[in-house]
Amino acid sequence: MTSGRVNPNFRLEDQGIEGLGNVYYNLMEPALVQEALSRSEGTLGKGGAFLVTTGKFTGRSPKDKHVVKTASVAETIWWDNNAEMSPEGFDALYADMVEHMKGRDYFVQDLVGGADPVHAINVRMVTELAWHSLFIRHLLRRPDREDLDGFTADFTIINCPSFKADPAKHNCRTETVIALNFDRKLILIGGTEYAGENKKSVFTLLNYLLPEKGIMPMHCSANHAKGNPVDTAVFFGLSGTGKTTLSADPDRVLIGDDEHGWASNGTFNFEGGCYAKTISLNPEAEPEIYATTEKFGTVIENMIFDPETFDLDFEDDSLTANMRCAYPLHYISNASASARGGHPKNIIMLTCDAFGVLPPIARLTPAQAMYHFLSGFTSKVAGTERGVTEPEPTFSTCFGAPFMPRRPEVYGNLLREKIAAHGATCWLVNTGWTGGAYGTGSRMPIKATRALLTAALDGSLAKSEFRKDPNFGFDVPVTVPGVAEILLDPRRTWDDKAAYDAQAAKLVQMFSDNFEQYLPYIDEDVKAAAIC
Repeated sequence: MTSGRVNPNFRLEDQGIEGLGNVYYNLMEPALVQEALSRSEGTLGKGGAFLVTTGKFTGRSPKDKHVVKTASVAETIWWDNNAEMSPEGFDALYADMVEHMKGRDYFVQDLVGGADPVHAINVRMVTELAWHSLFIRHLLRRPDREDLDGFTADFTIINCPSFKADPAKHNCRTETVIALNFDRKLILIGGTEYAGENKKSVFTLLNYLLPEKGIMPMHCSANHAKGNPVDTAVFFGLSGTGKTTLSADPDRVLIGDDEHGWASNGTFNFEGGCYAKTISLNPEAEPEIYATTEKFGTVIENMIFDPETFDLDFEDDSLTANMRCAYPLHYISNASASARGGHPKNIIMLTCDAFGVLPPIARLTPAQAMYHFLSGFTSKVAGTERGVTEPEPTFSTCFGAPFMPRRPEVYGNLLREKIAAHGATCWLVNTGWTGGAYGTGSRMPIKATRALLTAALDGSLAKSEFRKDPNFGFDVPVTVPGVAEILLDPRRTWDDKAAYDAQAAKLVQMFSDNFEQYLPYIDEDVKAAAIC
């Protein structure tokens, strides 16, 4: 039996997927919450939020993500970063997954990736779990209901958490699998309930398709000045650096919190919602995001809650530190209705430096910007795993290596070309530690970070006096109104100056060692900006 609204000529049967149980097409949020509750997939929380746990997997499985190696993509995929799958393995995986689906109920959402209609792709998401359907309905862009009557998909994604892959038969690594086939325009996900795999699959698609059009895909948040979309800022950053928090500025208009394209006519969001980390979420510092955790249909992932009051515990990370909430963009009061902006006037690269070495803000030349973009540095904090006694450096190129199907230089060159064409000012912002490394120092005050960003975005910071950092060569402001002067010089914040120098030398060497892999692929100006 089928129900819901769908193009009568584009049902699953028309795609060769037959023999299923009930198929629910394009259900809206109340119906999805009802279905999820009736299937005991989660709990109804305060305000109608939907509380779920994702079992064994509380984060992405990047090592289980495969790209099918066909002739059309063999020369363009970055195979060092993307595990290959044979066409035969994929065909067997698809056949077995479709067989597994027979007799089971499925939920279908017909959605759009990309706010610019010229560059958008239509995506059909087929999910075993009702709450996954709710999640992806938040995270991608929702067509007008009448447009569903003629909707056809460019790509179809099938997500079956109950399906276990066979590595020998399906040419994959484990029972968990994410397989992208660009020729068949299919993505198959099995063996994981973590909903983030759904949105990141679409992001990976766009990361591959858009560069062919000269469009820069970006793992970044973005906002623009009120009443002035031309004044756009983008915020690159890995998880935990403040990308979502800092772009949700009440004094600016939010374009989106995670994934954007930079085309010849400006910036556009890929998504229709936000996927925010909730650990230690502060109602004073982040009131709008905090408020979404008690709004109808917001998906709350892997958070501990009081069984009587349903109050969420924002500090209990016993399930995972990667606890999250997913909600539609319009739950943020200052979100852009169009999800589009102008060419970035400012580019912010966020890092969480747990070594306590980097300044809270630095201005980058275009060559330095490409260097730090290719480096994609942040830190995993010590103490999160038993036996880890010091910060663990992470270099995730382009601030999103797991989602980069092409070589990093493709994206780096696109970024440089866009900066050259449109004259963006680039900044490196450290939201990590000051006064010492993790365990000794303290986290950079968010008020100081916001004050520095405000000065950068309104243009006043560019007029400040700068000094050249002796370790990294970029420009650092000497004074900024509203920010303690000592914060701007990390070495001064350390009691033990020799310890700072040793830590700085260690981090410089890490940057240098990591960047060697890019030297054969980059131009001389970027080589000159390289830290050594």
